[in-house]
Amino acid sequence: MTIIAQYLDLKVAIILGTRPEIIKMAPIIRELQRKKINYFIIHSGQHYSYNLDKIFFMQLSLPRPDYRLKVGSTSPGEQTGLIIARTERILKKNRPDIVLVQGDTNTVLGGAIASRKLNIPIGHVEAGLRILTDHCSDFLFAPTKEAQSILLREGISKNKIFLTGNTIVDSVRQNLKNIANLDKLNIIPKKFFLVSLHRQENVDNQTRFKNIMKGLRKIKQEYKMPIIFPIHPRSKKMAKKFNVNFDGIDVIEPVNYLQFLFMQKNAKLVLTDSGGVQEESCILKVPCVTLRDNTERPETLEVGANLLAGDSPDAILSCTKKMLERKEDWKNPFGDGKSALKIIKIIEKKI
Repeated sequence: MTIIAQYLDLKVAIILGTRPEIIKMAPIIRELQRKKINYFIIHSGQHYSYNLDKIFFMQLSLPRPDYRLKVGSTSPGEQTGLIIARTERILKKNRPDIVLVQGDTNTVLGGAIASRKLNIPIGHVEAGLRILTDHCSDFLFAPTKEAQSILLREGISKNKIFLTGNTIVDSVRQNLKNIANLDKLNIIPKKFFLVSLHRQENVDNQTRFKNIMKGLRKIKQEYKMPIIFPIHPRSKKMAKKFNVNFDGIDVIEPVNYLQFLFMQKNAKLVLTDSGGVQEESCILKVPCVTLRDNTERPETLEVGANLLAGDSPDAILSCTKKMLERKEDWKNPFGDGKSALKIIKIIEKKI
């Protein structure tokens, strides 16, 4: 009886290291808790120290990580190497039945390589974004049909691929229920534009950064509505370096995740260079203009929830006009909000 009980006692390792990973892994962690499945969390510290990420875990009502790798921000090669070495020691000690990673970061690649070397099955949540991790994985949880097609074109066996939807839908729905009274943000629903800008390709490039601000000022001139920009520390630093003009734009201090989600839900339109914000805006039925030349979320373009504007001021204004003229009746391509449940059911059945 003891042997059978041990065999049936599934143990899952969750490896994460960035805030988007925390957001998208949160529904899976909650589902493991609900089903009383044994699990542990490894936090790599890829972007931030745990002390900075700690408030994120608290906001989302998640347990603290069991292990912290503290790799910090360094070169991609060194960072990935540290993640592999330090994850390997933890996995050897705990021997989980499966390791779950999410997305396309150094944490994902490092965690996947460490697991593969130890012959521990790997489940890739939001598979189809990064070829290396996909080819390492045993279970590929595709968020969309497009991602599923990419995996099949890569020659990955269809028996390994599962169309589950994206856990971001689960997370958005769960977190909207947890938003308390946020009137202190002093916003009028659908009477403001929301900006999210932080990517290196934009804010570390003086010409692009200034062009985007010119585009925002054109929107302000055209629509006479507040443009709220919770400024990322990186953007703030580079704006000072480049002497970027914020005239007419309401630059505010960074807000926490739940506050930003609340603002997204109530915005007239969102202008962003964030992949996660593109997804969330699509789910929330809020028009989106992406301040990039390409996107890894093509589904948002296909359903009509998003347009690519790049950094051209005229294109930013033109895309804003087009999005505001569209009906907000697009179909959410990312699933039904039950992705975590589907993923855990597949693991229970297959492991």
